Amino acid sequence: MAMTDYELPCERDVEQVWERLDAVGAGLADEHELTCPHCRAARESLLALREATSEMVAEEDAPPPDLFGRIMSAVRAEVRRGSMVPLPSPEPGLVEISEQAVAAVLRYAADTVEGIRARRCRIRNDGAGVVEVELTLAVSLRNATGGEALSLVRERVTAAAAARVGLRLAKLDLLVDDIYGEPGE
Repeated sequence: MAMTDYELPCERDVEQVWERLDAVGAGLADEHELTCPHCRAARESLLALREATSEMVAEEDAPPPDLFGRIMSAVRAEVRRGSMVPLPSPEPGLVEISEQAVAAVLRYAADTVEGIRARRCRIRNDGAGVVEVELTLAVSLRNATGGEALSLVRERVTAAAAARVGLRLAKLDLLVDDIYGEPGE
């Protein structure tokens, strides 16, 4: 089964987890598969997906039209949740936010820059509140050679991390991996 290229926070690809479902189920898991919470969550979602599709194949009636979308929404929500990032708090007690939520805020901030489309956002968290971000971008053909837009992305993403989430970024890497044309170009 071909899946989209989605890397888990532990840097294993969902495709790898899928291919090893039967081996892990047969007790042939490696050390990483035994201990990684990200792989375990992905494996549970993929097993649920496989079970649901097996049931659909066995049914004679046609499945409801929105079933595929509901299944994929559940799988995406489970797989993408990611690790938690501790937030600074003046009050006693722990405050955390998911890496997925941080990534959504940072991608949105980058998308506010004209001619920029945020793609993948990786959050690296050392557990002590030090956060490093790698943000992959697509740049409009009009902005392809201008570093001005990238400077504005850096400014807005850094500001959003502080103002919207409460995090200070230790490092922000911006990677341009695509150039796109606007309609009419």
